[in-house]
Amino acid sequence: MFYNWLYPFHTEYSFLNVFRYLSFRIIYAAVTAFLIAFVLAPWVIRKLQEIKLGQQIREDGPKSHLAKSGTPTMGGVLIIFAVVISTLLWADISRAYVWLVLASTMGFGAIGFVDDYLKFVKAQSKGLTAGQKFTAQIVLALAIAIALYFLPGYTTKLSIPFFKNFVPDLGWFYIAFAVLVIVGSSNAVNLTDGLDGLAIGPVMIAALAYTIVAYIVGHRVMSDYLLIQHIEGAGELAVFTASILGASLGFLWFNSYPATVFMGDVGSLPLGAALGTVAVISKHELLLLMVGGVFVIEAISVIFQVVSFKSRGTRIFLMAPIHHHFEMKGWEEPKIVVRLWIIAILLALLSLSTLKLR
Repeated sequence: MFYNWLYPFHTEYSFLNVFRYLSFRIIYAAVTAFLIAFVLAPWVIRKLQEIKLGQQIREDGPKSHLAKSGTPTMGGVLIIFAVVISTLLWADISRAYVWLVLASTMGFGAIGFVDDYLKFVKAQSKGLTAGQKFTAQIVLALAIAIALYFLPGYTTKLSIPFFKNFVPDLGWFYIAFAVLVIVGSSNAVNLTDGLDGLAIGPVMIAALAYTIVAYIVGHRVMSDYLLIQHIEGAGELAVFTASILGASLGFLWFNSYPATVFMGDVGSLPLGAALGTVAVISKHELLLLMVGGVFVIEAISVIFQVVSFKSRGTRIFLMAPIHHHFEMKGWEEPKIVVRLWIIAILLALLSLSTLKLR
């Protein structure tokens, strides 16, 4: 918005020329989102406490979690608010991609909000049913995928990490593929959100990685040099992902161990969907498997656990997702979180190397 309002006057006021530079807007989007989340968090936490939106703890889980009962949840509304406001302020809002990622974030945020509202306000222990939640997610992701498919200049070719000449065109099937990426990413982050600071750390790391990816994809010279498909206007997604990074940092201040607030589904579902949508628009969908490797591991552990129990009557892990397995084995919560963060950082570095290794 600053770009659209102020940059046109740069010929009269030369200092406004700074809004032309995407790197400048990326940095200040992150700073703005951080300040919004950091400053508003104490007030939001107090309000959540006043209306008694406290976390309910599973009785069959690690006993150390029982002390967390009653900790304010639904703090994800703060993250989403900070991301949306910061993006609107610093991105070029004339770009359709900006509105698509915001629609994805707010849409999945609405699904998470309804789910949390039913669980914590209406005291419906399971919130939305699995069928209701997945149906809403698929419908929303489908709308985004169809909108992308019909955008002028957008391609259905799939980029394969490490390969520069192998770019299969999925055609109409790309719509189903995009839905799978967005919905899968959303639920993978949701499953990871089980320990203090566990999900928000890899979200920040993935957001930073995709800030770099989006910047390169939107930069014609850089994308041509690296033999990456250039997508006009996709660079503005870097402002959005930088906003996620900043807002997540502000939230982490209060979500770090021992957490004084949890994000809830209203935070985890839209953050995952946002990363998935950015991956799809930037044409680096498969890279998300590596960038978000921690989320993939968490989701696969749940799938394997369920399949094993239903087919053989035995469990592979002591408890799923896998972070609870490590807890049951006696690992301290902060140790699990930090070690998974380390894995996330290494995977992000490896994923960024694929931009050059082709």
